[in-house]
Amino acid sequence: MPPGRNEACPCGSGKKFKHCCGDPGASGGAAPVGPPDFSALIALVNQGHLQEAETRTRAHLEQQPEAGALWKVLSVAQLRQGKEALPALERAALLLPADAEAQANLGAALLERQAWEPALQSLRRALQLDARNPQALLDAAQAQRALGRPHEAVKLYHWALQLEPRRREAHNDLGNAYLELGKAGEAVQCYRYALQLKPDDPSVICNLANALRQLGQFAEAIALSRGALALAPTLAMAHNNLGLCLAAQGSATEARSSFQEALRLEPRYLEAHYNLGQLCAGQGARREAVAAYGRALELSPHRTDILCSLGQVLFEARRVHEAAECYQRALTLDPKLLDAYLGLAKVRRVQGLYAEAEQSCQAALMLQPDSVAALHVLGELRADRGAFSEAQQLFERIIVMAPQFVPAYVSLANHRRMTVADESWRAAVEQLLAGALPLGDETSLRFALGKYLDETGQFAAAFEQYRRANECSKRVSGAYDPAKLSARIGRILELFHSGVVGAGASDSQRPVFIIGMPRSGTSLAEQILASHPAVFGAGELHFWNKAFERLESQARQPQQLAGTVGEIARDYLEYLGTHAGDATRVIDKMPANFLYAGLIHAVFPRARIIHMRRDPRDTCLSIYCQNFYNASPYANDLANLAHYYREYLRISAAWRAALPPESWLEVPYETLVTQPELWTRRMLEFLDLPWDERCLQFHRTERVVITASRWQVRQQLSTGSIGRWRNYAAHLGPLAELAEPEGAALPGA
Repeated sequence: MPPGRNEACPCGSGKKFKHCCGDPGASGGAAPVGPPDFSALIALVNQGHLQEAETRTRAHLEQQPEAGALWKVLSVAQLRQGKEALPALERAALLLPADAEAQANLGAALLERQAWEPALQSLRRALQLDARNPQALLDAAQAQRALGRPHEAVKLYHWALQLEPRRREAHNDLGNAYLELGKAGEAVQCYRYALQLKPDDPSVICNLANALRQLGQFAEAIALSRGALALAPTLAMAHNNLGLCLAAQGSATEARSSFQEALRLEPRYLEAHYNLGQLCAGQGARREAVAAYGRALELSPHRTDILCSLGQVLFEARRVHEAAECYQRALTLDPKLLDAYLGLAKVRRVQGLYAEAEQSCQAALMLQPDSVAALHVLGELRADRGAFSEAQQLFERIIVMAPQFVPAYVSLANHRRMTVADESWRAAVEQLLAGALPLGDETSLRFALGKYLDETGQFAAAFEQYRRANECSKRVSGAYDPAKLSARIGRILELFHSGVVGAGASDSQRPVFIIGMPRSGTSLAEQILASHPAVFGAGELHFWNKAFERLESQARQPQQLAGTVGEIARDYLEYLGTHAGDATRVIDKMPANFLYAGLIHAVFPRARIIHMRRDPRDTCLSIYCQNFYNASPYANDLANLAHYYREYLRISAAWRAALPPESWLEVPYETLVTQPELWTRRMLEFLDLPWDERCLQFHRTERVVITASRWQVRQQLSTGSIGRWRNYAAHLGPLAELAEPEGAALPGA
């Protein structure tokens, strides 16, 4: 209740206190003696002599501490001075239980303190005593909305408007309640009526624009937002609403400027921070999105929607542990939050915690059995297990339920070979691409359409889709810096050749590393070896990037380096142990570990490293045609791919020359495919493992695989991918110039 509010008159006249008919001539003097003159006290308040009114009232209260009417006068005098009035309001309400005004005044004060339930209790008591008090009805409606009960609020607003039909703020607030119910059409009618009563109210104009935006009427919404800004250029809400409208129309740059202007005017504007985060996340500007969501969380730490949005962008940035923390915090706040269970399922999946991922997904489906997002995650989990038929049924079911759900179309294409019989799939995808899509959805669909066209022999059209997909990917991925990669490789080689890393090394033979370029056969080699009962395939483990940085930071302090090497070895073996049970050999098939093979050997000199090699043109073309979800910025540009491959050759040649033959095995993809038994025996011998026939039946092995090759590694071997580059010879550009260096001929090729 702000100072100057029209509080009810304590004399019980039913009039608002500001218009009380008390004696206007009453004024100062000494503290009163004898019975209180309510007219004089009221006159002091109305004339603005608030301190004197308070002093006189307190003097009367010393003599009559149980006089509820005096406590009412005192509370009003304190309110208008901006003083703490709650004790007086509570005392008045307690002493005057049948006084509707006393109950309503207390309810209003509690409402201002956001004590929603106590406020509602007082307001209900007031309305039981006087059901025709419009202000009490409006205050009760506000409390109901704050408690997440917009249905109840709507009833109260309508009741108040029956009493005072031209109460503009009531029409506006009713519109807000309708928006909370998702009834934008009804909200528009309320806002338009409020504007008939006061056409130049910029806040109501903003609300109308917001409702029209939700109805898809963007042109009028933008015009209204600009009109509100013409009336009130510093109204942060108008800038925020304009940003939402512009973002919905795809004008991301202008939208960002609007959100930033809203935040310049009002730095603690929670929704503007959140909206800026949403915009940045949609544009792939993950660092900016994380910062915006972080500031929003500082303002409202218990907002689960912000936690889930932050978790999603952290997940996309491969910061999976932080993402998991966000989802777990959200579930602590709301144990029935569908989005948090889905996000956590995705995180656990990439962490290799399949059982936990399945558990989170099933929890989501318990909450909402027809959630297409949950069914999609379940389908992906089934595909990870190799249950492709079951996964396909789920994806097809999703498309029937939600024909606009893009991920289901992408998953259908990724989990089997496409044929001309999939023409209906192609038509649906092209129809989706003809509309406005989020950039991530367009990127995924174009990669999937490229795969369809490739597998049906339409190579020129396929390459065009791959090209457009990669151009989309460039818009949201980080920039590839060739000089930065070259410098990093130089530092890695310098650290290795310094010889300082070997101290503190582990003699464990348990780790096995399968390295090479992506799409060079690393998943196939892992699947073959993981079919052996003594081997566990742990997938792609994120460890050695940070391990190198730890080693590099200690390189100038050799006396501490041995301890660091020992810690890295222990940490890595413990990390393996969380995945592998009691397996004799555990495979880490992170391809990019080719960067650190020499350092890995220095830490684990008895570990075995299998280097997969494949025709560079096939390797790089396959990378270009694969959606790596912006994780590898070199992958979406042919020139960058060629540079990356040459740097890979440079460091691989260094390791080949430096590492002993008992630690390093070159495996050619082409001859692994054409002579599988020969090369399977060589790999097992290299790992000091006995022959096991199950390795040749690798496609039947039941295990979790979540890489892009999970469908291929569960098929019988085929030579169809050998020499695939010839179908795209006219489009290879700088990739056509790639060749193996002299002296690097593949053994057995």
